[in-house]
Amino acid sequence: MQAPSNQHDHRALLRDIARRAMIEHHLAPEFPPHTLQDVALLTAAVPSGVRDLRDRLWCSIDNDDSMDLDQLTVSSPGEGGAIRILVAVADVDVLVPKDSSIDHHARQNTTSVYTAAQIFPMLPERLSTDLTSLAFGEDRAAIVIDMAVAPDGTVADSNVYAALVHNRAKLAYNSVADWLDGRGPMPAGVAAVAAGMEEQLRVQDRVAALMDTWRHAQGALEFETIEARAVFDGHSVHALQLEQRNRAKTIIENFMIGANGATARFLAARRLPSLRRIVRTPARWDRIVELGAQHGGALPAQPDGQALQQFLAGQKARDPVRFPDLSLSIIKLLGPGEYVVERPGETVEGHFGLAVRDYSHSTAPNRRFPDLVTQRLLKAALFSGPVAYGDDELDVLAAHCTEMEDEANKVERMVRKAAAALLLESRIGEAFDAIVTGASPKGTWVRLFDPPVEGRLERGFEGLDVGDRVRVRLLSTDVMRGFIDFGRAQPPPITHL
Repeated sequence: MQAPSNQHDHRALLRDIARRAMIEHHLAPEFPPHTLQDVALLTAAVPSGVRDLRDRLWCSIDNDDSMDLDQLTVSSPGEGGAIRILVAVADVDVLVPKDSSIDHHARQNTTSVYTAAQIFPMLPERLSTDLTSLAFGEDRAAIVIDMAVAPDGTVADSNVYAALVHNRAKLAYNSVADWLDGRGPMPAGVAAVAAGMEEQLRVQDRVAALMDTWRHAQGALEFETIEARAVFDGHSVHALQLEQRNRAKTIIENFMIGANGATARFLAARRLPSLRRIVRTPARWDRIVELGAQHGGALPAQPDGQALQQFLAGQKARDPVRFPDLSLSIIKLLGPGEYVVERPGETVEGHFGLAVRDYSHSTAPNRRFPDLVTQRLLKAALFSGPVAYGDDELDVLAAHCTEMEDEANKVERMVRKAAAALLLESRIGEAFDAIVTGASPKGTWVRLFDPPVEGRLERGFEGLDVGDRVRVRLLSTDVMRGFIDFGRAQPPPITHL
C-alpha cells in the first residue's frame, strides 16, 4: 500500500511502519504494564565486597545520542612492556534477575531494535539508560574484563572480576576520532578531567591499533558496507548520512573483541558452559574464489581467512568505489552469525570473520540478551553460585537468540528502506548516477551514489552486471513496502551546432 501523499510527518509514519514490522516479525514493541510497574520500584544497586575502582579514569565512547552505556574502558601499565586494558561491563543482572517479569520481555525480543524514528529497547529505559547504564558521574556495579595486551597486540593474559566503577567522561565516536586525527579540538569531556584523560585515550588508541594489526594478520576480515541513517529536518526525512568507520570505533571494536574472547576462555577454564557467537567456515568458499577471480584475485581452493583478508585489502586500495558492494557480496557468502552452546570438554566452531576460536557476546547486556546470559554464567563462577541455565535451556536460548536477531535485522532493514523511499518520493522522474550491486534472474539492483539508496532496476537492465556504472531514472516509490524502482536513463540527445 502506498503511503498517503499528504502525510508529511515522516517520523510518525516510520514509527507506524516500525511497529507493524515488529509485530509481523514476532517482536513485542511495548512492555507489559506489570513489567513497567516492577521497574518503577527499583533503585540503583551499589554492591559491597567487590573491588572499588572508582578512582580510575574510566570513560565511555559511543554514539553521540547513546544513553544505554554498556561499557567503560581504562588502561594502566602492565609487566614486560604490556598495557593492561580494563573493560567494565554494566552489571545488568543485579537489577534484572533471571525469570523476573523484566527478564521475560528481554528473553522474548533478545535485542534492542534501532530504527530511524523509534528505538525499541530490550529493557525499559529507566534501566537501560539510567539504573543499569554506566552513566556519566554515577557509581555503578560492573563486571570487569582485565586484559594484558602485549607489544605485538596479543592478549597475553586476562581475568574477570566484579567491581564498582565511575564514568568520568562521556565521549562520542566522531569527536574523539576527529581529535585523534588532528581534525578537531579536544572533546570537552576530555578537557574537563583535571589530568590524565588525554593520555588515557592516546594510550588506548595505540593499544587498539596494535590489536587491530595483529587480528588482521591472523585473517580477521575487514569489510566496508554502505550503512546510512536517516537525518530529520523537523518531522521530515532530510537526508541519509553514511556511517563511517573511524579511529574511536576501532578502539572500542578491538577492546570488545578482546573482552569477548577473554570471557569465553574464563568460562572454559572453569569448566562452565558458554554461549558462543560463531560464523562457520564458509560452505560457499568456491563461490568466494570465483568472485575473487572476477576481480583479478587468486584465492586458494580451501577456506583461508588470511588470504581472503589480503585480497580484500588489495581490492579496497585499488577500487574503493566498488569495495562496499564486493564486501556485501562476500558477507552474504560467508553466511550469518549464530549462537551455539559450548559445554565443558567440547570444542565448537569459531568465528571465521574475526579469525578467533573463543568468542562470546558479553559486553552489551543492556541491549543483547545473549550478553545477559553470559553475565549470569560469569557471576556463577565469580561468586561460586549455581549455574543459572541448564544444558537444554541454553540450547533453546541459543536457537531463539539467533532467530530473533535475524527478525530484528529485518525490522531495521525495512524501516531503512521506507526512510529511503520517503526521501525520494518527491523526485520521481529525476536521473541519478548509480552502480549495479546485483544482477541475477531474480532481478537487477542498483545503488545511487548520492543519496546512498538501493533499488530495483525495472527497465533497461539488459547487459548490465555487478560493478557497472549506469545512469538511472527514478520511476516510483512505495514507502509502506520500502520499494524503490528505477529505469535506465536514456542518454541525452546529441545537439548539432
